[in-house]
Amino acid sequence: MQTILITGTSSGYGLATARHFLAAGWNVIATMRKPDADLLPRSGRLRILPLDVTSDDSIAAAIAAAGAIDVLVNNAGLGVVGAFEATPLAHIRKVFDTNTFGVMAMCQAVIPQMRERRAGVIVNVTSSVTLAAMPLAAAYTASKQAIAGFTGSLAQELAHFNIHARLVEPGYGPTTRFAQNTAIPVEDLVPAEYADFAAPIFAGFASPALTTQETDVAQAVQAAVEDTSDRLHFPAGADAIALYRSGLGRLNQNAETASKPRVRSRTSAIAAR
Repeated sequence: MQTILITGTSSGYGLATARHFLAAGWNVIATMRKPDADLLPRSGRLRILPLDVTSDDSIAAAIAAAGAIDVLVNNAGLGVVGAFEATPLAHIRKVFDTNTFGVMAMCQAVIPQMRERRAGVIVNVTSSVTLAAMPLAAAYTASKQAIAGFTGSLAQELAHFNIHARLVEPGYGPTTRFAQNTAIPVEDLVPAEYADFAAPIFAGFASPALTTQETDVAQAVQAAVEDTSDRLHFPAGADAIALYRSGLGRLNQNAETASKPRVRSRTSAIAAR
């Protein structure tokens, strides 16, 4: 039976993913800063371990306790919504410590055992903000875009050892604790000067046309784990899928435009002589 280690399983996408794989018969190692045995069904295939992805000692202890890991899902993350101008750099560094460096540290911790076995899958959960630019999310987007680029490069390195690296990109999940999963309240990061700009954006959050459910992410993680191709991107949720397809459409349109021969005007041709 294969073993999956999932970070950030105390709520939201991580908790749903742990439940999903436990129900599918996997050995599940659910990690969280403060373990809570009541969050998941009792099972002989479940272990709940403490883990702070910003602590080298905590990571080392969790990896040692886990043993052999077939799949790593880096889901732990911090949210930050607000005007970049008003976001303290100290808080931005905190976000990067979890969302970016925490992911990298976990990857470094599990790659050696996967490389020795020449098998394994690493799934990094980012966000649909990596698929299209969104306002009031500059710092958060930067932390997730870094992992998108990192994972694309890492996937090519690890393919030599038959290890897959994937990206799961969830959309907006109104039923998760994203807005609360930050040390600074959103209202403190939206100065009065930004109020008129922010108001319609927050109104859109209140009544979105498309959203992402926790189960969408769990299913996308499963698809990423089971895929045997070199596919990198696995958008999760109706809104993320729509953004991903829109991006592909723009890329195809740009490629078609670039492939068409350019006809220079007579004036420009003469000027070039």
